[in-house]
Amino acid sequence: MRLLLVEDDNHVAAALSAVLARHGFDVTHARSGEEALQALVPESDGFGVVLLDLGLPDQDGYEVCGKIRKRTSTPVIMVTARSDVRSRIHGLNLGADDYVVKPYDTGELLARIHAVSRRSAQEELTGSTETQVLLGPVRIELPTRQVSVNGTPVQLTRKEFDLLALLAQRPGVVFRREQIISEVWRTSWEGTGRTLEVHVASLRSKLRMPALIETVRGVGYRLVAPAA
Repeated sequence: MRLLLVEDDNHVAAALSAVLARHGFDVTHARSGEEALQALVPESDGFGVVLLDLGLPDQDGYEVCGKIRKRTSTPVIMVTARSDVRSRIHGLNLGADDYVVKPYDTGELLARIHAVSRRSAQEELTGSTETQVLLGPVRIELPTRQVSVNGTPVQLTRKEFDLLALLAQRPGVVFRREQIISEVWRTSWEGTGRTLEVHVASLRSKLRMPALIETVRGVGYRLVAPAA
């Protein structure tokens, strides 16, 4: 996922960028509100999330958030030392999707990033006229949570469906194990990793398509769309 980090402190930005990179993010660093707005011009490649510090040197962070929201629907997470409720409400009213108060736990920040990106992706899918995902012989009915292969229904558990639907959002894109666990199981507990492996194996078996979900060793999984 591409992430736009808006932070005027180079030391903070470098440390956070390193952490985000280790978790699979492609980070672009903007040091001011103007740099952030320039990075979000319509013809640019899209960002999955904007991480916006409010203490910027050229513009008030709230003002920047308002301008970003007029320009794009990309999820915005505000990051600030202002912890009072009024400030948080003001930020959310301006269009921010979430609000993180410094000092924050890195695990919590990552979970919030995954959460807003997940909501955005789900809105793109369910907000369009398409209510299903077709992957060769595999049909995923999003509203009814039903899956079929060559017209034959396949019974999946809730987590199996959530996992398949997540991977199907971006066929060919590698989802890191940590991201999958955060988005499907809503936890960062490392012990869930074995559960993930079991669910992947179960999906391959039930769909009778072992090559549909590819293991990217040391990273995570991606869905390989089969030929129609």
